[in-house]
Amino acid sequence: MILRLTILWIWKLIDPLFYLCSRLHYINDDPNNQSVFRVRITKYKGGNFTLADGTKINRNDCLLKIHLHNIRLLHEFKKIKNDLMRARLMYKLVLSSMPLLASYLKDHPEESNIKGIIGITTINKGIRSLGFECYPPSNRWYKYFKKLGQLPISLISSSSIKNFHTNSLNYLFLSKEKLYHLYGQNPSSK
Repeated sequence: MILRLTILWIWKLIDPLFYLCSRLHYINDDPNNQSVFRVRITKYKGGNFTLADGTKINRNDCLLKIHLHNIRLLHEFKKIKNDLMRARLMYKLVLSSMPLLASYLKDHPEESNIKGIIGITTINKGIRSLGFECYPPSNRWYKYFKKLGQLPISLISSSSIKNFHTNSLNYLFLSKEKLYHLYGQNPSSK
């Protein structure tokens, strides 16, 4: 427990530097209603996918990449021992951040060029009910290195390493239109 708290403290000190180097942006500046997402515009480099609503995601398409604000989530979870309670809290925090994400994208200067949202995660439960579609990356080396990169977060946050091994790595996609439809942003009102 003390080791986890020490790592969390060190991570909290390093996080602002990571934020600057990663070109991430907060989607809401209001400290009372902070989103769990940090985002950046990216050119997609994976295989082609067609989403359920017909949106085609192709190589070099412009997407808004979401990153969970892990240090914030870990602080929220540090007193919660039960994995189910952690999962419920995470779902609630992500769900409450989705309208902020839609608003951020709608007001973004590149909005017309952005096809949708992309993320990559080993968290696979509850994702579809938020509107995301999951697809595994096709490159096994990419999967290996991405999953390896998520190991420290899993070690700090999980009560068991077993969860890390059982969850597979997936791309999360959500088209811009579906994001607006589900979370209240009407694209024609721009």
